[in-house]
Amino acid sequence: MARWLKEGRSVEAVKADGARVRETVERMLGEIEAEGMEAVRRYSRDLDTWDREDFRLSEDEIKAAYAALSDRTIEDIAFAQTQVRNFARIQKDALRDVEVETLPGVILGHRNTPVNAVGAYVPGGKYPLVASAHMGVVTAKVAGVKRILSAAPPYDGQANPAIVVAQHMAGADAILALGGVQAIGLMALGAVGAPGGDIEPVDMLVGPGNAYVAEAKRQLFGRVGIDLLAGPTETLVIADDSVDGDLCAADLLGQAEHGPNSPAILLTTSEKLAHDTVEAIERQLKWLPTAPIASVAWRDYGQIILADSDAEMVEIADQIASEHVQVMTRDPDYFLANMTNYGALFLGHLTNVSYGDKVIGTNHTLPTMRSARYTGGLWVGKFMKTCTYQRVLTEEASVMVGEYCSRLCALEGFAGHKEQADIRVRRYGQKEAA
Repeated sequence: MARWLKEGRSVEAVKADGARVRETVERMLGEIEAEGMEAVRRYSRDLDTWDREDFRLSEDEIKAAYAALSDRTIEDIAFAQTQVRNFARIQKDALRDVEVETLPGVILGHRNTPVNAVGAYVPGGKYPLVASAHMGVVTAKVAGVKRILSAAPPYDGQANPAIVVAQHMAGADAILALGGVQAIGLMALGAVGAPGGDIEPVDMLVGPGNAYVAEAKRQLFGRVGIDLLAGPTETLVIADDSVDGDLCAADLLGQAEHGPNSPAILLTTSEKLAHDTVEAIERQLKWLPTAPIASVAWRDYGQIILADSDAEMVEIADQIASEHVQVMTRDPDYFLANMTNYGALFLGHLTNVSYGDKVIGTNHTLPTMRSARYTGGLWVGKFMKTCTYQRVLTEEASVMVGEYCSRLCALEGFAGHKEQADIRVRRYGQKEAA
């Protein structure tokens, strides 16, 4: 039976936080819809101390961003985007249009069609998350999205040059220097008469963000599509005594530094490793530059769970349904074969979540808040609509299908539906539907 050696904040406290976020976001989106750019500008001034005539960056500003970076930094961004692009292309190749004759004279098929316009959000208020530009914009571009609007908040009082370059290199058609709910609302709702020209609303929003960004996407879902609910970063480290506490501590704190409400959980079969990890966390927090954030996340949201077996760890991990799952056990493939609820798996001690976050090629926009129970992460297929079509080639086929359809419509009481079938049976079969 599993034991919790350390627990995070209570469920009640977390729910209360969520209620406050929902109310705030609902008010903000209502004002943005009613007031347009006036509300967007007000929130940008109040929350980010940031205002400008047109939040879209000019070509000159984009060129200046390139000039502000070293050649090595630009090369590093290009390398990371190449990995993401290559894997997205491989994934796209796995999507096939199909067309098949399922009955004599009956053709069924589907086509994979990209959405027309996407808003890709890149977090950057606390840290300039350059990698999120790769994950959203590059992947949308590979999918064939025609118009990509990308937004990132100001960082240290300016549009962050590295994020701007990453957005541009990835293929964004327009770049907004704007963050938070106001950016999400502007991309989803658009703005008529905005300085520099109208901002057309997008069809879909993608990208990670804080709790307010995730809630804004949730509230806008239906008016636009969303990739998934990607809120504060979560990490679950599954480990046994084949690894040490220092490695576990590094992998927990490496994700806890995202924000003060980022859950980091150790799930282990070794009580010694659990205690060693706590000691290692205390040591590493003494020198980690991001300790002021990571320490709060670990204090309030960190957990340590002691299980009896690998099988029990699988069961608990599937209940947690974490965004990131780092597996460092003697047999990591056991978890690959048996786990079903996770955003992404990182198998073995030679890899880690940071590789996936930044450079290795898989997408780092992943499901949080237990939504891994029903969705995977962002990938090229998220930007595609799989739409079906049908064609009936012969009168004989139409009559044959029509007779079945007529009887099934009658069974349901749909007279109009029935007549759609009956008129074809009479016209092409010269008879009444049987």
